[in-house]
Amino acid sequence: MGILTKRDGHVEVVTVDFPPVNALPVRAWFDLADALTQAGRDAGVHVVILRAEGRGFNAGVDIKEIQRSAGYDALVGANRGCYAAFGAVYDCAVPVVAAVHGFCLGGGIGLVGNADVIIASDDATFGVPEVERGALGAATHLARLVPQHLMRTLYFTARKITAAELLAHGSVYRVVPRAELDEAALDVARDIAKKDPRVIRAAKEALNGIDTQQVHRSYRFEQGFTFELNLLGASDEAREEFLNGR
Repeated sequence: MGILTKRDGHVEVVTVDFPPVNALPVRAWFDLADALTQAGRDAGVHVVILRAEGRGFNAGVDIKEIQRSAGYDALVGANRGCYAAFGAVYDCAVPVVAAVHGFCLGGGIGLVGNADVIIASDDATFGVPEVERGALGAATHLARLVPQHLMRTLYFTARKITAAELLAHGSVYRVVPRAELDEAALDVARDIAKKDPRVIRAAKEALNGIDTQQVHRSYRFEQGFTFELNLLGASDEAREEFLNGR
């Protein structure tokens, strides 16, 4: 259990494994950021695959940890941890291929929205349920997956969208049966890894440099409203209702 890494040739495979639903505690977000950053700094790594074990790719932050914490330490930690992990995907010196299965929610959208390539299993669904949890965030990254008005609709309603629908929007590269997901991700990763790593690393930096969306600043802006909602008490009420199944 934890953030696991293994090497497959020039491909670094980073696996998230926090059963039962991959809702990550504060420390895990920072550990994930460190794993991605270190992989990018390794000259022997030409591409990274980000995947998960268990029922789904990612269920966001560990709400139970936040509710157990006195004051705002866990909330601030989760905010900073997510910011670090999302940024580490975007800033990784080599391309990041996200292999998504099952549910990809909240913080999961922050990870895949900043990835370079998304491969998904046919059971994968994507969503940002933040408004139902009394929080805001990852609209920045959802907007990288779908057009603006659809993003707003999904955000306000907390509805999910399927991998097949994202394939039609061009944000998911391939949709495959669940059993074929890891091999499909490795297939595209190995294709990238065959290229001259000097060129690929330069290409990653260049593509980030011409990006029209300043993902770091816009996500940090969103997080300010999450903290404001916590000060108002709205977030705590929403988290309690979620945990109590209401």
